Amino acid sequence: MGPSPSTAVQRVKSEAATGAIVLATAKGSAVVDVDRNRYVDLAAGFGALLLGHGHPSVLRAVALESERLLLALGDVYPSDAKIALTERLAALHPEKGARVIVAQSGADAVTAALKSAALATGRPGVVAFLGAYHGLSYAPLAACGLRDGYRAPFAEQLNAHVTFVDYPGDDATAARALSETRAVLLEGRVGAVLVEPILGRGGCVVPPDGFLRALAALARENGALLVADEIWTGLGRSGAMLRSHAEGVVPDLVCLGKGLGGGVPISACIGTDAVMRAWRREPEVVHTSTFAGAPVACAAALATLDVLSRERLVARSNDVGDRFRTALAAELATLPGVAAVRGAGLMVGIDLGPRPGAASRAVGRLLAAGYIASTGGGGREVVVLTPALTIAEAQLDGFVAKVRGALQSLEA
Repeated sequence: MGPSPSTAVQRVKSEAATGAIVLATAKGSAVVDVDRNRYVDLAAGFGALLLGHGHPSVLRAVALESERLLLALGDVYPSDAKIALTERLAALHPEKGARVIVAQSGADAVTAALKSAALATGRPGVVAFLGAYHGLSYAPLAACGLRDGYRAPFAEQLNAHVTFVDYPGDDATAARALSETRAVLLEGRVGAVLVEPILGRGGCVVPPDGFLRALAALARENGALLVADEIWTGLGRSGAMLRSHAEGVVPDLVCLGKGLGGGVPISACIGTDAVMRAWRREPEVVHTSTFAGAPVACAAALATLDVLSRERLVARSNDVGDRFRTALAAELATLPGVAAVRGAGLMVGIDLGPRPGAASRAVGRLLAAGYIASTGGGGREVVVLTPALTIAEAQLDGFVAKVRGALQSLEA
């Protein structure tokens, strides 16, 4: 028999005393911990809560679908909710006739994309980027350039045909990255170029204009597929439904996750018809799991897409995000140790320069001031802000008023 609820709460309170907090309840962008402290949530589940905590449309969809059908039978006898979702997601792809693999996590969606690329091209190689994070299951882990330590213990079991190049934040780095990518592609062994349109967990790095278009052209010229990991950037987070499309790029494969389910785990890999036809072969080859495309998750995703459209949250993310970054940059312009404020939409990074761990210390101070944020960058030197797209501007203004004090004197 387990501990009583009161005992369990006391235990988590004790654990929280080390500096962490234990969340108890939340609504919108307001969070309360087990000690009844209140916070403004600027992390929103690492960007996954696009609509904030407990959006009524998502809760209603989950409740209704849970009474109708908890689980179907995968792709054998799918639910109507899954069929409806795949149709909605296919329509997001710039190319007509796109097809969808519904998955459970972002890493799962990236795995589906890398499998699709291998099937379609017959090539095992992948070009990936330093600083990028695509998940920690084995296929994406091999292409995870955020930290070497994530891959090292499992290196002998991972795809050995991954080449990393620098993710560019300026024109000079972009030129080098394209040159290195071209050299690798010319070897003829690369089937997938895997890229985040904006580096997410790597520190909200926005590449120079034209980089993604040039990268896509290189992939196409050399018989490789462009895989756009839009798990962070997609569905309005970066101020566009698909950031790659807004940059004038039509990827062969697009990965969505995080905010797709409004807080319920679900993801998807969307690919062109030409690429996805590669799954039709003998002997049978599939990418699925028992709970992939579960009806409740699909209903939550449909509700999320409806709210994004109905409330025009993609455009709001772009407009509010521009004002927020401008205000942050002005507030922090003269603060020593702040290298840059960057990002797009409501995907914002405050770069604290070459000071490993500086963002971790900053996040602790922000927590004490009543704000939840996360860290990014290979050395945890970037404060990452990914609030709900529904957040009140007054809450963002309150953060701007307090951020300077929290970031002052962040000595190692």
